[in-house]
Amino acid sequence: MASTAGYLARRAAQKERVRLLYRRALKDTLNWAVHRHLFYQDASDLRDKFEANRHVDNLDVIDRLIDDAEAQYRNFQHPDPYIVPWAPGGSKFTRNPPPPQGIEVIYNYGKEDQ
Repeated sequence: MASTAGYLARRAAQKERVRLLYRRALKDTLNWAVHRHLFYQDASDLRDKFEANRHVDNLDVIDRLIDDAEAQYRNFQHPDPYIVPWAPGGSKFTRNPPPPQGIEVIYNYGKEDQ
């Protein structure tokens, strides 16, 4: 019984690693593709690479394939990835932060005090 639980736990961990690797690689493909039609072809090629090893059942072989794919991903990662401007690390991140609590900002824009 313990071996079955260990097998299932290891298999679940492998599936999660593959899912995360595919997702990261797919997002990184957007950094390399200048146009959407190029991205679609690259994404299809990436999917084919993952589907080619879908039939493998040996856990040790799967671990080796995942390690090789992660090493290849690190090797071909984009050196200057696109970052959404308002995300952390983006050009607009915390550009105009809101004032701290307790500070009132009064705007009068040329109107006379009433």
